[in-house]
Amino acid sequence: MKIKRFVAPDMRQAMRQVRDEQGPDAVILSTRRLDDGIEIIAALDYDEALVREAGFGVDAPKRDESPLRALRDDAERAARIDQARAATAAAVERAAKGGAPASQPNTNAPQRQSSAALAASVADVVRAATVTPNNDAAVNGVRAEINNLREMLEVQLSTLAWNQMDREQPLRARVLREMTRLGIDADVARALCAELPPGMTPEQARYLPLGILSRNIRTSGRNFDTVGGGVIALVGTTGVGKTTTIAKLAARAVLRHGASNVALISTDQYRIGAGAQLEHYGRLLGVRVFNAQDANSLRNVLLQLRGRNTVLVDTAGLAGNDPKLQQQFETLRATSDLRVCLVLAANAQAQAIDNAVRAYAPLAPQSAILTKLDEAPLIGGALSALIRHGLPLDYTTDGQRVPEDIASADARKLVCLAAQLVKQRSDEPDDAILADRFGGVAPALA
Repeated sequence: MKIKRFVAPDMRQAMRQVRDEQGPDAVILSTRRLDDGIEIIAALDYDEALVREAGFGVDAPKRDESPLRALRDDAERAARIDQARAATAAAVERAAKGGAPASQPNTNAPQRQSSAALAASVADVVRAATVTPNNDAAVNGVRAEINNLREMLEVQLSTLAWNQMDREQPLRARVLREMTRLGIDADVARALCAELPPGMTPEQARYLPLGILSRNIRTSGRNFDTVGGGVIALVGTTGVGKTTTIAKLAARAVLRHGASNVALISTDQYRIGAGAQLEHYGRLLGVRVFNAQDANSLRNVLLQLRGRNTVLVDTAGLAGNDPKLQQQFETLRATSDLRVCLVLAANAQAQAIDNAVRAYAPLAPQSAILTKLDEAPLIGGALSALIRHGLPLDYTTDGQRVPEDIASADARKLVCLAAQLVKQRSDEPDDAILADRFGGVAPALA
């Protein structure tokens, strides 16, 4: 019997290490929460007699107890462990069979060793729970063991659910796997797969998901070459490229309507040199730049600029937890005819993009601009946020050149770019990641 210790930041990663190194027949002897994560002791070629001799799972009797009492305690512990083992194994098998009665045969049921691994862990928890705790440390220890066991059960059941989907609905599993490669978030991938036809062919499974993805990306169709700009305020977190994007939009407006019909406004009073950068762009374009410190000054400046075809407002980049963000909201809300556009960086992490959309949601932005496409390894996270929140896309940018590196948003081009980026990567999502994403209950889209 081979016994090995595994340490990982959380239970899912620890279980993945056990599965990768020792396989599905590994038996979990004990779990423990450490300062740096979770510790799992696992064994291959499980032998209960050797485990008892090694002291795993069953406490040895104290030296000051009589032999008779020690034997009695061992017998009681063994009985409790056997009962817990049998109950847990039956529960896991019922879960794997989808709630079918135990008498019905099911080829998809987990192997006996996998159930034994869960049963051994449950036995440890049951043994600890049957001992009357004398202090808070004992109670916390029992709670930690139960939490560890719950995480282990979730990992095992999600793996069983994903394996069952892979067997019964291979084309659907194939689409979910491809969506994961594109970087599409799990909830959005589930919603897109729900639109697939039930009788999908293998050929349709290759191209139809990309068409559905393109159909769910909303675009506004705005174009400064044919449509007047109006008053537009660009908002977003720090470093997403708001000022550079304003320069690109202003340059296109100047080419179409002339410099006298374009104006720039800076409300960024927090960053050093922010106004100077915008003024530099204004001098290059021959466009006048105004400053607005608060809601009253912004209203006064906009009154002066009535009749201008295009007025672009640059704002400070603020994170969602910045206390100055509410002040920025109040300044922009003071103007009723102002169109708010949220700028998102495609090279940011998916969670950061989604947090930015939620942080600026009280401002009710009418559209978005997706920047830095040329710096993004994958754009699935950005597309997921746009689909999840139903935010229309105005423009996309893919470089620093002014005004060349900006274009009207095109959903089909974005999907083609996402597919091209995937072809440049050789990594494939493993079954553990797919089980974690799609093996559980599907959450609803926000």
